[in-house]
Amino acid sequence: MIRWKAVLACAGAGVLLAGLMPGTALASGTATDCCGGGASWATGNKSALGTSTTAGSPVWFTVADGVTSEVFYPRADVPNTQDMQFVVTDGSTFVDLERDNTNHVVTMPDEKALQYTVTNTAKSGKYRITTDYVTDPARSTLVTNTRFQSLDGGSYRLYLLANPSMAGGGANDNAWWDGSGLVASGTETLFGGAATTVVQALRVSTGFTAHDNGYTGAGSDCLTDLRADKNLNNQFDNISGTGNVVQCGQIPVGADTTFTVALGFGNTAAAATSAASGSLSSGFSSVSASYRSGWNSYVGGLKPAPASVSGDTQRRRAYYVAAMALKTAEDKQHPGASVAGLATPWGNFTNGDQLNDGYHRVWGRDLYQQATGLLAAGDSAQAKRMAQFLWNSQWIGSPTAGDGTTYPAGSFPRYSPVSGVAGASAQQLGCCEQLDQDADAILLAWLTGLTDASTYAKVKTTANHIVATGPDTTERWEEQYGKSPSSVAAEIAGLIAAGAIARANGDTASATTWESTADSWRNSLAGWTVTTSGYWGGHTYYERLDRAGNPNDGATICFDEGCFYEHDVTDFGFLDLVRLGIRPAGDATIANSVAPTAAASDGNSAMQVTLPNGDVYFHRYPHDNYGESTANCSGWPAGGSQRFGRLWPVLSGERGQYELANGRSAAVYLKSMADSANDGYFVPEQVWDRGDVGCFGLGRPTGSAGPLMWAEGQYLRLAQNMDAGHNLDTPSIVKSRYGT
Repeated sequence: MIRWKAVLACAGAGVLLAGLMPGTALASGTATDCCGGGASWATGNKSALGTSTTAGSPVWFTVADGVTSEVFYPRADVPNTQDMQFVVTDGSTFVDLERDNTNHVVTMPDEKALQYTVTNTAKSGKYRITTDYVTDPARSTLVTNTRFQSLDGGSYRLYLLANPSMAGGGANDNAWWDGSGLVASGTETLFGGAATTVVQALRVSTGFTAHDNGYTGAGSDCLTDLRADKNLNNQFDNISGTGNVVQCGQIPVGADTTFTVALGFGNTAAAATSAASGSLSSGFSSVSASYRSGWNSYVGGLKPAPASVSGDTQRRRAYYVAAMALKTAEDKQHPGASVAGLATPWGNFTNGDQLNDGYHRVWGRDLYQQATGLLAAGDSAQAKRMAQFLWNSQWIGSPTAGDGTTYPAGSFPRYSPVSGVAGASAQQLGCCEQLDQDADAILLAWLTGLTDASTYAKVKTTANHIVATGPDTTERWEEQYGKSPSSVAAEIAGLIAAGAIARANGDTASATTWESTADSWRNSLAGWTVTTSGYWGGHTYYERLDRAGNPNDGATICFDEGCFYEHDVTDFGFLDLVRLGIRPAGDATIANSVAPTAAASDGNSAMQVTLPNGDVYFHRYPHDNYGESTANCSGWPAGGSQRFGRLWPVLSGERGQYELANGRSAAVYLKSMADSANDGYFVPEQVWDRGDVGCFGLGRPTGSAGPLMWAEGQYLRLAQNMDAGHNLDTPSIVKSRYGT
């Protein structure tokens, strides 16, 4: 396990370039202490992220813990930076790493643009660093403008520390000084077995007055060097061989100095340098104005913020940011391919030597959730591109190897790279098919009007596949196999939508078969998954999942905590029966399942948690282990003891849609989602669920993933649904068939 903070603190993840004491000899030339310690990614909780709205600038930035974290290029699934931040020293008494030694404040200059200002004030009170983030709409460059202020009259030295992880990993990078800036490169075999080379060039408007290239954690590491005697004794121009590298450059500063940093990208050093130099020549003001104008134009083309959010600053900003985040999630080389998140959950506990899945993959389920949010907000064009990506790039037409499985014709993979199935390795397609994802693709095709004959030929194969292999499937949390109310609900709705598409293409026979199967599964679902002998409440409620279709037997389901009766494990997935129009809002069995499901508990907490401010959140299910350790706050991959999944704000949105369907107020659930947002107004995957362990604040984001694009889509849907007075994403074709 790689400890990110330890790597940064000990390995030189910061940048220190300082003047030397008189008479000190410089170590220059080539760093030979190859090859550096292990790499890791940053926390998944991103407080800022963005990209230009232009297709010609395929660069995405993220910020975590007050400093630059992963920067993606040339695709939304290829990270190239572990972190980039400043190091401050007075040359004699202290060396501060910006992330660790400052207090962070994140603000938005314009709520209708994904432009962020991060203000980091030294915990000692000695200095302040204020940085504005944009990308250049005309070039592949991250451009930041920084103001450094001495707050106590002291004289300080400032170093920019860059910690590259090129082409998706940090183990095999090169680094050098090209005479005016720092350059790093890496080549990895990524998608389709092809070698992918990414080069970055780091330039500053003031020029660097000193520089160093070295290996993480070694003597050549500039942070290690600076911490030894508060001076930069190494000024290596290059390194002896590829490894986990760090670079730093000294920036001349006085009492109050403003400068611009450009991090340019390309597939050659010349291209990367040209991008960085071009952005610096344009100037930050010009680049920033163009970046902001693009976002203002995009937001201006959407529906106005609904009344449910427009009167409250927090809810309104979370709404605008949700829409812009979903726009940002779309890859620029592969239209419609929108990643689940620009982060690796608990990345600081995840090895970063090579590319890993993170959430920068395309899940069909998440794509559907994002697309329905965009449809509600008024971006039908991106939603249709998403549907086209699913059917043109992710649909599997012949048996295809996955990770330990073979995907049959008509299926969709667990996930894929943004380039889709073609050229993806088995590992890049994941472990298991989930029939709700197959059905979601059909629903999205119907919702976006993608009903042409060519698409229908694929829909027909998929619908027949669902009929032949369903309803049992690996459920939506990707962990258990059987009959799941949420998965079967999606399958039913998908088959009804497939029937509508079939009739539009003159295939009445297929439509009748699929509709008949959907009717049968609808009529059978309660017998398969409603227990009358459960532990909770009145003992009668929907289970999370049943493998045998006998909810009153003694079958067990197992987790890290141990094995438990299936009929004692609940989740709120059954609410999709209402959202998708399969059961009426007033269905008695659904209504009677709400209270016992909310009260169900495990060794950590009850399913439903109401905070002191009235916000209401939910766990996924009892005995969920996908989260942090209560014992030491380590992230999920670390495998710490007392590890539990925390509260998911997206589930508050699902509950809000159920209340709305019943004609009741959903306001508390919309407020809960907005209140969960981090400093950048992003709705996270999980928030902390207890006040007696101080890893995170109660109700505040954990280290999982923020934003979770699924949650952003849910927030947009709920906000618009509240104004409409009904759930806009409930398929009319399903409502019509079942009279709901």
